[in-house]
Amino acid sequence: MGNKISILLATFNRAHLIEEMLDSISKQTFGNWECLIIDDGSSDNTEQIVSSYIKNDERFNYLKRPDAYRKGLPGSRNYGLDKAKGKYIIFFDDDDIAHPRNLEICLNKLRNTGSDFCHYRKKSFTESIPDFQSITEFEQNYKIGQDQIEQVIMNKIALASCTVMWKKECFVNIRFNETLNYAEEWECYTRILLEGYKGVGIEKVLYYNRKHSNSNTGEFWRGDKKRRNSNEKAVKLVIDNLQNKGLLSKYLTRHFIQMSVFLKNKDILDHALVKSNLTRKQKLKYRIFHKCYPFLSLGHRAKKLLKK
Repeated sequence: MGNKISILLATFNRAHLIEEMLDSISKQTFGNWECLIIDDGSSDNTEQIVSSYIKNDERFNYLKRPDAYRKGLPGSRNYGLDKAKGKYIIFFDDDDIAHPRNLEICLNKLRNTGSDFCHYRKKSFTESIPDFQSITEFEQNYKIGQDQIEQVIMNKIALASCTVMWKKECFVNIRFNETLNYAEEWECYTRILLEGYKGVGIEKVLYYNRKHSNSNTGEFWRGDKKRRNSNEKAVKLVIDNLQNKGLLSKYLTRHFIQMSVFLKNKDILDHALVKSNLTRKQKLKYRIFHKCYPFLSLGHRAKKLLKK
């Protein structure tokens, strides 16, 4: 196994975009990798596009998700985790682009610090391929572990699906929840932290994510019911996991309550209050706040208009 890195690339009907990601993988400065392309049942010509890469580079491997794994991104990634042969794991998306030194820099950081995972920054783009950031030094590091759990939960340290390289051992007893189709990586990565694994972060952009309306995130913000329901379930699971570890602080409870207000989701409010250690008086205060917030918000906007 050595220092081999397993790149897990789940794909579904992205034949028109996947080549740019595959090209960026081919150009990685670190060469000891395997790329498992897991097809989630594409109906376009993805297999034909991928075949040329497999023919020219044996490090690419095209797999079709078997029925034993649930259709969707979590099931495809779980299949990839079970097939991966590398000592390290990294997830890429089929519509994005990786910095050419992504693997090299992450691996060096893991080996030099003895960390379980390495987190890096990403930058969004729309149409044209972005200019890669020049990387000359990596002094700006930050720790990520249970002591930083609040920052991770609140996305102040955003452990996005494709911004982390992991030691494979982080997934020995952990897999993605296949009933989720949004926020699944947030829920999964939180469990990894709660198991005591520790990471290091670097203030460098090593990944470029494409912004478009057909992404899962785009669907969520357009109000897609499936994505919204998955997000609610993921939030409840994270709350449960935090409580089980004795880490559901008042600060995090307030965060989840604020989230319930922002998403207009009373079920998240109810779940957070039931699992919290708040007093009855505090719980009543938050219920009143949740119920009155639309009127408070309206009043705040009215005051701003009157000042103009």
